[in-house]
Amino acid sequence: MTERPSERVSERGVDPVVREASEVIGGPRGRYAAARELPWVLTAAVLSALTAVTAGLGILLRAPCLRTGFTGDTQFWSACYADLPVAYRDGKVKDGLAAYLQGGQGAPTTGQPPLTGLALTAVASLVPDDGSLRTRAAWYFALWSVLLTLLLLVLVWLVASSASRPFVAAHVALAPVVALVAFVSADLLGVTLASAGLWAWSRRHRTAAGVLLGLAMAARSYPVLLLAAIALLCVRTGRLRDLGRTAGYAGLTFGVVLGLVWLLNPDAAGSAYRSWAAAGAGYGSPWLLPQLAGHPLPVGAVTALAVVGWLAALVAGAALALSSARRPGLAELSLVMVAIVLVTGKSFTVQSSLWLVPLVAWCALAWRDHLAWAGAEALNFVAVWLTIAATTVPSRGMPPAWYSFFSMLRVVAVLWLAAVVWLRVRRRWGRRRGEHDDLAGPLADVDDRLLVRFS
Repeated sequence: MTERPSERVSERGVDPVVREASEVIGGPRGRYAAARELPWVLTAAVLSALTAVTAGLGILLRAPCLRTGFTGDTQFWSACYADLPVAYRDGKVKDGLAAYLQGGQGAPTTGQPPLTGLALTAVASLVPDDGSLRTRAAWYFALWSVLLTLLLLVLVWLVASSASRPFVAAHVALAPVVALVAFVSADLLGVTLASAGLWAWSRRHRTAAGVLLGLAMAARSYPVLLLAAIALLCVRTGRLRDLGRTAGYAGLTFGVVLGLVWLLNPDAAGSAYRSWAAAGAGYGSPWLLPQLAGHPLPVGAVTALAVVGWLAALVAGAALALSSARRPGLAELSLVMVAIVLVTGKSFTVQSSLWLVPLVAWCALAWRDHLAWAGAEALNFVAVWLTIAATTVPSRGMPPAWYSFFSMLRVVAVLWLAAVVWLRVRRRWGRRRGEHDDLAGPLADVDDRLLVRFS
């Protein structure tokens, strides 16, 4: 059974969107042009240049807020809001790493997972002491902009160096989502660590993969799903020893980071997890819709729905991994599970979409699907800020009904990505020559040992 055009590139290996774009930039490949790939150095240079353009656009988007010091309603009307300088201005990180780790009464907490909290306060320690709070907050954002740009370059390299077609990393380098939200928060730290863990797994570095995934889990929560995807594929192939080694080091690394922070500042170590448990429905979540209609769900109900979402992701992942005729790729399985958790969570912040970007690249999805998803993300991005602005100037902001529409359009777009990947995996019958999983690592060319059939 053949795959739909939207699920693969054309027969000549050129994505339809890329082929149309080549008519404007560079022109189509000539009849007698050599088909060999570019040298790796030139490929890296091109991808780096593309990444720099995207990062520059992301920073330029924050220019109106830099002029106002990320204060007032301008940051919402101009859609330039960023958590990083606001956290510094509000005193959550401005006292630096020493204050964060001193513990005791009055020690600051960032409300972030332990490794992210360490990174936020460590960068704050580099901010010059002179100048007003507004100037120091601008310095803090500038330092993070440099760090996030470097992380973005690393992320592009991780994808390009592990993909059979390096230019799929353009899905990261040119991602509209990256330009919109990469500089909102420190989420890119966890995304890069998680992607580094998948890269290490693809290179058969099981211990390094475990350590990197453990660090990623200490920075964000979703890398647990990536480890679960590895576990499911290891169960299918019977490679439990590989699973045990990677999972063991991941758990040990996470425990070490959490334990060290807890010894120094117990409140900071668990603040992110306590905040999650106590929070109600937030922006982007379907569970916010009843609240917008005047009937908010209890916190306990929202928590239960979010937990059910995680369970649903694991069940769907198990069904895809263990019952598909052909073993799914690690990125494909991860994308489906992460998408389900995102759309069923307590909140679906704009920056959370970064979790999907490297997975979209490794899955080599068609640019048409990528851009359709990015369009929904862009509409939601603007809608969120206009909705927040409406709390102070209702006549200029976005009504709840319109926000609900754009928010749910984004949910549908994310589920569309998951559906495209799901159908692509389920329509494969047998292993075709030249078709492989770029991230298979120790599972490459390993026969299946367990296959579940549903009658």
